[in-house]
Amino acid sequence: MNAPKKLNVFNPHETARAEALAGAPLAPFGRRLAAYAIDIFLVCITYGPAILASKYLIEDVLHLKENLYDSGHVHVRLDFHEMKDLAWVLWLVLYFGLIVWKTNGLTPGKRLLRIRIVSLVHDRITLWQAIERAMGYGASMLEGGFGFIQYFIYPNRTCVHDRIAETIVIGEPARSKTPDK
Repeated sequence: MNAPKKLNVFNPHETARAEALAGAPLAPFGRRLAAYAIDIFLVCITYGPAILASKYLIEDVLHLKENLYDSGHVHVRLDFHEMKDLAWVLWLVLYFGLIVWKTNGLTPGKRLLRIRIVSLVHDRITLWQAIERAMGYGASMLEGGFGFIQYFIYPNRTCVHDRIAETIVIGEPARSKTPDK
């Protein structure tokens, strides 16, 4: 369905993509949850070394201390404890955003469990979609994780972060064990 590419006319570009995905097997909740748990485990074990490396960079390489500037009425302070909270959020967004974007919908957990995130509007996951989806995990965690439970309520088994980023999660077919000739 090709529509004219004019700026003043509506172009239903999502329709062709949605039709291309029609019939794709949706990933079961158990596999999605297990993949998420694997990814959170990987985020946790990589966060500590990342914080140590950033602390080394800030303190030893850049020689920045907690009191950056202190003169008269002006006090500029670098609070490392506040930075750790911000760094945790940034680390989550980097992990779930950049990896999903670079691999077109696969995190290590999703690859292991043979599921993939696909865009409902583009052939590939865009960087912005991946970042939206990564930040959308926070929205899914609100209200006791109800955003994840919405998998069972909404059509196409979408959670809050899926709807925010306009994505779905599909099951990948099992790989053939016979070598190609």
